[in-house]
Amino acid sequence: MMDSNVIECDLTRPWVDGGRDACGKYRVGNKNNFISVDFAMEAKRHSMNTLVGVKDTSRLIARLRYRQFGIVITTSYVGKQAYQEIKEDRHPVVIICGKDIVGILKNNGYGTKSQVKKWLERFPPKI
Repeated sequence: MMDSNVIECDLTRPWVDGGRDACGKYRVGNKNNFISVDFAMEAKRHSMNTLVGVKDTSRLIARLRYRQFGIVITTSYVGKQAYQEIKEDRHPVVIICGKDIVGILKNNGYGTKSQVKKWLERFPPKI
């Protein structure tokens, strides 16, 4: 929903995931002439008052390979120290926090709790 240039995104196994919850490919260029860049994603579902810290972001950063970028996505927020380390060290990491998720959902027509719930029901949990 956030970016139509994400052309592939596969969830990893919930155990032994190598510090990644998903891996994918991002298109740079247009639909007829492009290269794809690999990315790794770490997802953290926390309450609004629980931050994503250095341990979480460092784990993803340590597993990024050459010419790859990372995405940290969380229902909460990234703590100040973790955020500063990502920015100051110029790690190729995109941060998507709870507020961003709300904005993405609203921009795609899911602005109420019932609309989001109905949308989520389309994706039954895998057991």
